[in-house]
Amino acid sequence: MLIGMGVAVLVLLLAVGGLGIALLAGGDDEPEVTTQPTTSTTEEPGGTEPSGEPSPDSPPPANNNAVTAKYSSDFEEVCAGGAILNAADYTAGSNTTKVYAFSNSPDRATDWRTRSVGYDKPFYAKSADFTTVSVVACLTTVPGSEGTPKKCDYKDRDEKPIQVDYISSRLDVAFYAAKTGQKLGTGDQVNAPANRCPSYISYNSSTMKAYAAPDEGAITAAIEKFLS
Repeated sequence: MLIGMGVAVLVLLLAVGGLGIALLAGGDDEPEVTTQPTTSTTEEPGGTEPSGEPSPDSPPPANNNAVTAKYSSDFEEVCAGGAILNAADYTAGSNTTKVYAFSNSPDRATDWRTRSVGYDKPFYAKSADFTTVSVVACLTTVPGSEGTPKKCDYKDRDEKPIQVDYISSRLDVAFYAAKTGQKLGTGDQVNAPANRCPSYISYNSSTMKAYAAPDEGAITAAIEKFLS
């Protein structure tokens, strides 16, 4: 009888222990069973089933490439896919929106140059006032738009005669919210005319090519049209 009672107690302990292990294992392996709420898929009259997609009013996702600007030139990061953390918030239709513009060229695709335009326009911001800027205009050369090179004669640093191919082109214009990097829209194409050789030129010493700068008046017009 004592042996029988001992076996019964052991079985009871194992049973209790097994239950404890089962509950613990169940809690570790499937925590979502007790924490995840259930959702009904039954449509209500006149309603729609949840789609799981963000609403049109949802804010844009955070930009992992956002940086804190120290200078106005740092706003070129927007044209490279980034954003400016200390830029001004963009408000559509505002008559106080400030805009910076940058352009690149086929031989310097990652080199964005500042285009200071609209000095007498409301959208203009001085370089020291970069935190008031909320929009960045990025001008990119249209592939295949290059014109016939104009041969320009110069002298290099050593006074040696050189000849540079001065090239015209057209550029696409895209506008972005500086603080988020979100694309806001596009503008009319801008010409980069190469009608005459400039007195000073920056060229690629490997290809002996130089791309004309985009027309400032056309950039100003594209910005004003976007803001109107």
